[in-house]
Amino acid sequence: MRRLSSSLTFFYKRVFPVLWVGFVLTAFGLQIWAMQHARADASSQPFLPLLLMPLFMLGVMFLLYRKLLHDLLDEVWLDGDNLVVTNRGEKIRVALRDVMNVNASTMTNPRRVTLMLRTDSRFGRNLTFMPASPRGFMSAFNPDPIATELIERVDALRGASR
Repeated sequence: MRRLSSSLTFFYKRVFPVLWVGFVLTAFGLQIWAMQHARADASSQPFLPLLLMPLFMLGVMFLLYRKLLHDLLDEVWLDGDNLVVTNRGEKIRVALRDVMNVNASTMTNPRRVTLMLRTDSRFGRNLTFMPASPRGFMSAFNPDPIATELIERVDALRGASR
């Protein structure tokens, strides 16, 4: 078996949001503390801008998480003509011949590969994962090698079944 998904998926899904929220709350707490311990009267300082920026940053994180990270699968492995998919402790096997379409994003961080299945699986009809692809500036403009390989394998299986 060969791992197709990135080992950084756990960091992006679980650690990064906690770090982001922790940073925002720490910065907010330090601002409140500084206001309370300032020489000037704390009541004369505006509180609304102090509250709006952390709320804005938390809103941005929520939107990014929902759009780019929430639906990522934990692990995707290639086992011959099957994919072994793990998410939240549950594991399923998906035959490559059941994949209808392979779509890869190139200009997002993290990169995403979405497999559209012919039928629903336990994780839905679209399986999205973060590929273990090469990093670097120029790789952002090239097609994802894992997505390209999956497209070729699915196409070869379709040709063999006809």
